[in-house]
This record gives sequence, C-alpha cells and structure tokens, in this order.
Amino acid sequence: MASIASSLTAENEEKLQNFFSRYVRFHLLYKSSHHGADFDQLLNRFDHHGKYVLMVFLRSGSVRGAFVSKSLMDEMKYSDVEAFVFKIEGKYGDRFPYSPTAITVSVDSDSISFGKGLNLKLVNDTWYESFSTDVIYGRRKLEDDNVYCTDVELHRVQDVDDILPNPWREMVWYKETRENLRKDFVSYKLVLESLPRVKVLLLGPVGSGKSSFINSVRSTIYNRVIHLPNVGTAVEGFTQKMTTYDIRVNQRGSPSVLSLCDVMALGDDDSTGLSYADALAVIKGHVPEGYKFQKGVTVTDAVSGYIEKPTLKEQIHGVLFVLDASKVTTYPSSLESMLRKLHSTISELGIPQLVLLTNVDQVSLAVQEDVKDVYSSRPVQEKMQKAATLVGLPLSYVLPVKNYVSRLTVDCNTDILLLSAVMSILQAVNDSLEDQYDFPVPLTRDDDDV
Repeated sequence: MASIASSLTAENEEKLQNFFSRYVRFHLLYKSSHHGADFDQLLNRFDHHGKYVLMVFLRSGSVRGAFVSKSLMDEMKYSDVEAFVFKIEGKYGDRFPYSPTAITVSVDSDSISFGKGLNLKLVNDTWYESFSTDVIYGRRKLEDDNVYCTDVELHRVQDVDDILPNPWREMVWYKETRENLRKDFVSYKLVLESLPRVKVLLLGPVGSGKSSFINSVRSTIYNRVIHLPNVGTAVEGFTQKMTTYDIRVNQRGSPSVLSLCDVMALGDDDSTGLSYADALAVIKGHVPEGYKFQKGVTVTDAVSGYIEKPTLKEQIHGVLFVLDASKVTTYPSSLESMLRKLHSTISELGIPQLVLLTNVDQVSLAVQEDVKDVYSSRPVQEKMQKAATLVGLPLSYVLPVKNYVSRLTVDCNTDILLLSAVMSILQAVNDSLEDQYDFPVPLTRDDDDV
C-alpha cells in the first residue's frame, strides 16, 4: 500500500489529529479511485485487529468521515461508544459527539451508516455521502442531499503509544544480516562430534503454529516460500504423528545440524491432546518415527517399534514451547498447569527450553506494517512476558517470530527474525551439551548412519 498516495493533505491530517486524544498514525487500506467503487472490496479491507477511519472526499473540497473502534466485518450493527463523525472544511474541523456518546454503526447491502451524522451509499458504481445537517453540520437548514464523492478511503488507526521510545532488544535489520545468519546456520558445528544433529521438539496447543514454523524455517533457508503438506487446520490439531524434519542447508542439499520434531498438539489436560506421559516418552527417545498418537492410549513398551534403550541421537536435545501471541492471554489455566509441569520435569532432565511466540504481527499494528518494530512494540513485549509466565521461564527465553502463512514471497526482516530464533535454539542446545560432556559421546547402538 505504500505506493498508493492518500488524498488527505498534510493540513487536513493535522486537523484530523486534533480529534484524537493522542497522536496516531494512519495506514491506508482502501482507496476507491485505486481499488474501485465496490462495496465488498471496501468491507474486505477491514480486518479484526484495529481501529479505523473512513474518509469521504467531496467535490467541494471538504472531507467528512467517521472513526470506529472495531472492524465492520465483526457485526452488521453495533453501538460504538468510541466512534465519532467529523467534517473538515477549509480552515476548520468539527467532530461529533464531543464527549463519549455511543453511535450506532450499521451496514446494509449498499450503505454504511454512522448514527445520523454520516451515511455512505453506493449507487451505480459511484459513492455518495448523504448527511443530516441538524446533527453535525451547524444550524444551516438544508434538506438531506446526496453528495458526489471524488474518493473514499479506509485507514487503520495506530496508536503511536504502542511503540516504545527505544527497543528493548537490539537487532540489525539489513540484508547482510540475513545472509550472515544463513551462513552461520549452514556452517554451525556441534561440540559433540559423535552427534550428527540435534533434535528439537516443538510442543504447543492447537493452532499455535508448530508446523507453520517448520515450513517457515525451510522457506527462509531456501529463499522462497514453500508449501508442504504438514500444515493444516483441525479442531484437535492437524499433526497426529511423530515426525522429524531435517532442515537442509539448501534445497536438495545435505542436512544441517538441526532437526525439528513435530507431534500432536498439547491439550488442556491429558484427555484432550498429547498427554504429559507421551510428551516425556518422546523427549526420552522411546517413541518411534511415524507413531500415531491416540487419545487415551499412552505410549508403552507394547507399542510397535518402541525404543526401549534410546541412544543420544534418538533422544530430544531441546524443547520449544510454541504459543500464539494472539491467544496467549486467553489460554486456560489447565494448559498453564501442563506447561509448567513439563517445564519442571524437562529441567530436571537437563534439556534446554525456550518459548517460541508466533503471530506477533497479529497483536501489534506496527509489527503488522514492519516486523522490525517487534522489539519496540509494547503489545508484543506484554505478550512475550505473558508467555514467559505461562511456562515459568524468564523473558529472555522467549523468541518472537512471524511465520509465513499469507505471503507468497520471503521477506528480509521476517527471515532475520526466524533465523535469529533458529540460532538461539542451536546455541542453547550446544551450551547445554558443552556443560554435560567434556568429550565426544559414542552412540550405544549400531546405527551410526545419518
């Protein structure tokens, strides 16, 4: 959208700023002269994560519009106490109401109404604004009229207070940074020569983005978005089998030192997803590759292919708790109990743990516009702290990422965030191995092939 210029002049934007109690930014989502005078096109430009201003530019040169505190896609009719309508004409600007008074916002098949102050109507592929003069436009006694619109724009409103003055973590957002991180990953060496690669287990509730993270890491390494069949949606989670994915240094290349292990999603308790006992069985290396988890059926030595005495290579060397930033404040207490129980036991096993916080762009408009604001965003910092508290880890153990779920091409800043998370994982596992072993540890079974 950066290439599409708004019809709002700098002078009129300054007047519009005066209608808000604090400084805000406007991000253009829809412009009728560019996208076309289409009602569905306008509505589809709303999303579910912001506040909005609808601006109407009239032939007379005046600007009229309305501010709403939530998406018009959520409800067709609702009362909005934060909403107001406004008029900017010449040197002056007015808003109504001046104090909090609910405005009824309603959407019909071809019009949007904001109380009695503004009605935007589409007639024969042309936008018109009909207004009620006795509500907002002073004492002039004019009959209701249809006014031709030269342009209609929808803007997302971002509260600049969401952006902290200084980032709490330093990151250099250059293309060279991405390439250096890629090189570091490809050339990374483990302290244990006898261990060909580390297995990192992803644990998280349904929809947290475990499988999407695996695809995103591969996309980052391959320098193009890939679409593998291990991603999907289901009420009880898409992944049902124990599957280990080697992350290769390039497409058709040799495996890197990192393998990511995906399993069934955690439930609120042992009866609704991956149980505590099954998670530990995976971590200790007892569960064979391809094993299909079943609710109410615990992994035991009776399972076909059960690994009774796992080698170091078959065990899990690091754990990533994967949580969704947009849901982290609504997870049930039962899930928190499960996460903390797992964290405690995994700590006793001497296995490093980190928290992967996905969908950070869904909780911050600034990050949605540009990922490099992730460490300056107050909402993201708050979600990271909540995620740390859920598991029982310090804030420094939380890695924010944005998965490739909607883009068709890779993005430099998204890649940097993903690669930084991957390198943090490898370093945590390597540090743990270095603390535990002073020399290469031989594999205990005849399966040295990699």
